[in-house]
Amino acid sequence: MKYDYSPTIDFLLDWYEQNARILPWRENPKPYYVWISEIMLQQTRVEAVKAYFERFIKVLPDSKALAEVEEEKLLKLWEGLGYYNRARNLQKAAGILVSDYGGELPGDYGELLKLPGIGSYTAGAIASIAFHIAEPAVDGNVLRVMMRVSGSFDDITEMKVKKQLEEDLRAVLPKDRPGDFNQAVMELGATVCIPVGKPLCEKCPLMHLCQAFKNRTENRIPVKKEKKPRQVQERTILILEMGGRYAICKREKKGLLAGMMEFPGVPGKLTPLMAEEYLQDLGYGAEELIPLGEAKHIFSHVEWHMTGYLVHLREGVAEAAGCYKTGNEENRASLVWALKSEIEERYSLPSAFDFYRKFVI
Repeated sequence: MKYDYSPTIDFLLDWYEQNARILPWRENPKPYYVWISEIMLQQTRVEAVKAYFERFIKVLPDSKALAEVEEEKLLKLWEGLGYYNRARNLQKAAGILVSDYGGELPGDYGELLKLPGIGSYTAGAIASIAFHIAEPAVDGNVLRVMMRVSGSFDDITEMKVKKQLEEDLRAVLPKDRPGDFNQAVMELGATVCIPVGKPLCEKCPLMHLCQAFKNRTENRIPVKKEKKPRQVQERTILILEMGGRYAICKREKKGLLAGMMEFPGVPGKLTPLMAEEYLQDLGYGAEELIPLGEAKHIFSHVEWHMTGYLVHLREGVAEAAGCYKTGNEENRASLVWALKSEIEERYSLPSAFDFYRKFVI
């Protein structure tokens, strides 16, 4: 549904001047800073991103440093943010920037779209905030705000709805302050026109323009197609310890948590006896097997229900085994035996393993 959003401009910009949160990438909106922050902010709360952003740009202050950093160090800087392909795409894009653009992000919306990991939203955010180019930046916050303003019951999970909103906003974006306008809508969606619970309409500068508020439909908009139920997977996590070192290994390059380090795991829920027999089959001599309890981790489409064991191994047997089984296949990637300090400082483990990580002492 086409809609004229021009009446919102002055109210949004005035509100943003008074209410914009102080954020490190806003204080110094260099293209590199805007890019890194926008990628970090995908699927992640602003408050959580602040510390990650500061640490990241301190270690990797520009595209050249990002392009050249070892992947393990990059993933360690990203540890806890999740969706690790975001970090890998950052590095791929940085390599292209160094080779093709003199290490700088291009000030052109179309060129930005060519970079790995950059879609229409991120390209619009970088173009408008860092280069003052009048391009829209439509994310979930912007969709929610503008669908409520227009009173639209269009399904925001449909690409044509997002494309129409981009066209509508591109037609009215203030040429002198496109970045401020885009950030104002995002900010309003994050702090006032919120996604969960009742929106704070009494604090909204667009209340008098909002069709959803007028019609009392703010809790029914935006409309989203129902997601498919997440697939539940049972999994057994094995914290293998030998001589003060702990076994970790790299996951396959495809699929969930691709290429990430993990504690050895087995599909299914093993009882203590089953876990002990499984380890014996691999040639691991267990001195002690301690149940660690159950944990759950939710991914976007999968839910892990985990059972964990701490296994103290007899020294000398683990290296001989050198692999572990996943399902009916044998993972031939060698296990890495690491001290707690090495796991903390060098290797990145996804947050899915946080519950069991505390047993590494």
